[in-house]
Amino acid sequence: MDNTLQDATLVSKYIQGDEQALEQLINRHSHRIYSFIYSKVYDRDVAEDIFQDTFIKVIRTLKAGSYNEEGKFLPWVMRIAHNLVIDHFRKNARMPKFQGTDDFNIFTVLGDPSLNAEKQLIKDQVENDVRELIKELPEDQREVLIMRIYKDMSFKEIAAKTDVSINTALGRMRYAIINLRKIIEKNKIILTN
Repeated sequence: MDNTLQDATLVSKYIQGDEQALEQLINRHSHRIYSFIYSKVYDRDVAEDIFQDTFIKVIRTLKAGSYNEEGKFLPWVMRIAHNLVIDHFRKNARMPKFQGTDDFNIFTVLGDPSLNAEKQLIKDQVENDVRELIKELPEDQREVLIMRIYKDMSFKEIAAKTDVSINTALGRMRYAIINLRKIIEKNKIILTN
């Protein structure tokens, strides 16, 4: 019996009230999931927290009867873990916070280390396109965007460097993103890979 089938069976058993089934699933996949989380955050305490949160979310979803990834338990859990890692970085301001739709994921694409050769070419092209688009932004917005995205500076550092308040720096970043979206729509540029 392969692991996929066993996972699906264990998920069913857990949903039917067998607590041991979940324990088996966690034991089976914990090393892989924890390693994945740690490889993104490089901090044992943070990795532990995200690992715990991942399984809290798994349990809630299973108990709510919302799980429908038949036979794909591990990829589903890995997606939950990945989303929680992104949430962690957003909360800690190491990643830009974008308002609006999730489809504007250009900076996620640029930051993905696990790209194959084809995706790498697309990433390079997208990166070039974005650099060209950024040139169309007003200077104050362009400056903040470059410092935040490409130089990974905090808004506090940007405010000090540009001699404005943190709120002004945040506002410029926000307008830069809004304007970048408008430029992208105007030029009908597709940023998905």
